[in-house]
Order: sequence, then C-alpha cells, then structure tokens
Amino acid sequence: MMPNALPDHLAALTEADWPRFSDAEITRRYTAIDRLMDEAGVRHLLVYGAQWNGAAIPWLTHWPTTSEAALTVTPWGTPNLFVQFHNHVPQAEAGATGCTVKWGGEDTIATVIEDFRSRGATANDRIGVIGPLGLGGAAKLQAAFADVVDLNRAFTRLRLVKSAEEISWMRIGAWYSDRAMAGVAENLAPGLTERDLCDICERAWVPAGGETGIHFFGSTPMAEPDCRVPRQIPSNRKIAAGDVVFCEISGAFRGYSGQILRSFTVEADPTQLYRDLHDTAMAVYQSICEVLKAGTQVGDIVAASRVIEDGGFTTCDDLMHGYGGGYLPPVIGSASRPAGKIPDMTLEAGMLVVVQPNVTTVDGTAGVQTGECLLITETGYERIHLFEPGFHRVG
Repeated sequence: MMPNALPDHLAALTEADWPRFSDAEITRRYTAIDRLMDEAGVRHLLVYGAQWNGAAIPWLTHWPTTSEAALTVTPWGTPNLFVQFHNHVPQAEAGATGCTVKWGGEDTIATVIEDFRSRGATANDRIGVIGPLGLGGAAKLQAAFADVVDLNRAFTRLRLVKSAEEISWMRIGAWYSDRAMAGVAENLAPGLTERDLCDICERAWVPAGGETGIHFFGSTPMAEPDCRVPRQIPSNRKIAAGDVVFCEISGAFRGYSGQILRSFTVEADPTQLYRDLHDTAMAVYQSICEVLKAGTQVGDIVAASRVIEDGGFTTCDDLMHGYGGGYLPPVIGSASRPAGKIPDMTLEAGMLVVVQPNVTTVDGTAGVQTGECLLITETGYERIHLFEPGFHRVG
C-alpha cells in the first residue's frame, strides 16, 4: 500500500527542476559557518567534495558536487565554486546559489590556492577545510600556507540539529523510502532476486524525483538460514517460499533521505526462531523509543537494549545512529556488539536518529531487522515514516 500523497507545499518541491531552501535558511547556514571559522581562528575556508561525496557543498550552494567541487569562503567577496568537469559547469551555473561558478581548471586545488591568494591570503595564513579532501590536496595547501585546519568535526556538530526546512525535506525522503518499501511488500514473490528488489525501489522513487540513498537486502531460507544482515551488494539468488527477506531502504530528496527497515516472510509464517528474533527486535525498538526525547543521555539508550542479550541474541548492525546529511553521531552498538566507546552526548530536539535493531543469533546464521528514522522532540519522538511496523508475511 503506497503512502499518502505529500502535502501540497512538499509536492511542489518534488516537481521543481531545482528545489531550493529559502534565503533565510541559507543565511542561517553561512552565519553558522562564519561562527565556526571564528572559533577556529581561520579567515579562509575550503569546502570540498568529490564523487557525490561532501555534504557541505550542497548544504551551502544547492550543488550536489558530482565529480569534484571546491567552494572558497573568505571575508571578502562572494564565495567561488570551482567545478569539475568542464561539462558540469553549465548545470552548476543554473543550479548553484550564493556563489560564482567557475571551472576548476587543470588542477582544482591549485586553482583554489590562487583564488585564496587573490583574496588576500598569505603564506602565514591558516586554511580551514571541510569535506573529504585527500592527502594530495592537503599537501598542496600545507605547502602554500602556514597550516591546514580540519573543521569536519565542527561541521558535523552543525548538522546534528535540523532546521524546520531541513526536516520538511527529510519528510520527502521518508516518503520516497515508504514508496519503495510498499513496492517491495506488494511485489515480493518467489522467483525474484535481491537485484529485482533493488529495481523495485528505484522504480518507486525515480519517476517521482527521488534519488538512491541505499537499498540493502538479505534473503535466506528460514529452515537453513545463512544471512544475518542485509547485503550491501545484492545477491542473484532466487527467493523461494519459506524465505525470510529483510531490508534497509533510503530514498533521498536532494541528499535528504529517510531510512526504513523491515522484515518479511515469503508464503509462510515465521518459524519459532524468526518469531523470537523479531519479537526481540520489536521489544528493543519500543524500549529505546520509550527513552527518546530531548535531554536523554546516550548511555540510557544502550541500557534500554539489554533485552537483546537477555533473550540470548546479539547484533551485527549498529543499534542506532544520527541521520540527515550523513551517518551522524551518536553511533551506538549493543552491549554484546559495541560500536566503540559510548558517546558522552545528550539528545536535542530537532535531531533525527535511526533506531534499527538487527537482532541476530550468536552464531551469525540468522537475523532480522526493523526500525526507521525518528525526529527527536522536547517530550519524545515523532515518526516521519508511514509504512506500518511489524513482521510482514507476503503471499
């Protein structure tokens, strides 16, 4: 069953050739960047992205990076956006906002260095960097200037709490994700492969203006399971009656995606093992949701997941993570499969998190997954997805 239609103001965004945030929202972002630069003691900032990676470029300019992009932010003049390749420049000129678009030249970082110098940077200046700049690019900056300051952690902190406009765009991503999950539920049948299920996801969001975040699937016979977590690369194995299929789906709207996770059985009721696994996963999900609200300490979330180990199970995937503009803190594992040291962090209203219990057997042969992206509020949380929770039987 497809989710309800989007509200008119969100539907209008999906129909635009180039949807944009308001001027006030972009001003808010540059104000935050200016403050970040002041705190770091830098006057010149390189915002970098490559191969569609580097969330700060679209956050500031509406340009999705494509092959390579470098935004120079200085106290003087409009930011310059240097784009590769040359044939990407025309669309960047049409779509990017708040900057002057130029070709990056033979060497983008060399062009950036000359741009900084033309704006008053000297060899004694420190250059701030946000984005996935490689060692080669960093070495060129270090050779030209006094120091290179990594501001990625500070930028990540800026992204944790979303504005009202960002949350609206996340709701569109959730709608795409729900459309895909509904498509899987309606079409899942013996004879399909995980590749076919990925194709169903694409068909659910691409015609409606959506983009692919992820579509991970796992399928295995419930009687002889050999898969505990959705695969990042889909299998070509044919799904059969008596299988379990579980998935993690993210459809995106200009980089703002939902994330929804569900498990299905194919033409059969769950076996006792899978019923126990999923019952545990739902109990964990509900236990975590009971403590979610502004002011919750991250350690309390891990404590709420103890039902996993109490049931004799463990996990493979992370139990919860921040979301929206990347895979964000806090990243939390279960007690039996920690994700490192528990962050000393408190949830805030406006954060989005994905609660995703992937409960597995200790021997790693079987698992299920459930959960979705949630908005943290002052008093609790809000679902941004509409697809119904639970363990679904198809056929």
